[in-house]
Amino acid sequence: MTALRFAPPIRLSPGARTALGTAVVVLTYASLIATRPTSPHGVGGSAALLALVGYLAGSLLIVSGAMARLSTSTVTLFPVAITLNIVIGQVVRISGLPVHLDSIGTVLVGALAGPAAGAACGALSSITVGMTINPGSLPYAVTAASVGALVGLFARFGLFRRAPAVVVAGALIGVVAGMVSAPTTAFVFGNASGQLGQSVVIGTLQAYGNSMLEAATINGLIADPLDKVVVCLLAYAVLSALPARLRQRFPFAREHGVFGRDRRAAAEVGA
Repeated sequence: MTALRFAPPIRLSPGARTALGTAVVVLTYASLIATRPTSPHGVGGSAALLALVGYLAGSLLIVSGAMARLSTSTVTLFPVAITLNIVIGQVVRISGLPVHLDSIGTVLVGALAGPAAGAACGALSSITVGMTINPGSLPYAVTAASVGALVGLFARFGLFRRAPAVVVAGALIGVVAGMVSAPTTAFVFGNASGQLGQSVVIGTLQAYGNSMLEAATINGLIADPLDKVVVCLLAYAVLSALPARLRQRFPFAREHGVFGRDRRAAAEVGA
């Protein structure tokens, strides 16, 4: 009798998981842009299901790939950063302010630990909110991951050393966040923003003849840069107040001189 033999499971490397997740997210985004579903009742429809499955699966793959390469000191930041995102985000949402401020923890992690850590922290924050407080946050996990990744990238090139550069970084991050979020807002939620002020702006833009995607994009390009500039400046204030020795404990910040070259603190940490 021939014994049954099962093929070993396929194990993807962390880099392959990150690349596959990014490809899934890009394909989901491109399909929404290409098909442009016009139903004003997107929630629960095929567009919502496509975006939810694509963005969530892609985000989870990116998180899986990123987490495998993070140090223990970085991972220990996540609970604090995610809690910060959720608490401040919910307080601001209830207050009705025209900003979100739900990514301060993500910016802190991205600046200290790099793009992979920032992307993972951002995506996990949105997934946590989506699973516990507001299911509508799930498709926006990809936006949060984009924010964290860009923070790490800009920090690597020294844009978190001075306040004026932080403003530039925040504005650029906001532009990208607005572009990434627009198809989800338009085709999944029928341009029903979670904030009254933004819903009014989107409704007004549509009343003046803009399409659903155009209205969501214009609103995102107005609101997100403002939000991300404020978030990045707040995170910059927190980072500037931290002891140099604590910041230098993170290999990414130390190796790339994210906050300038503090040789004394680096030497103490290295010792």
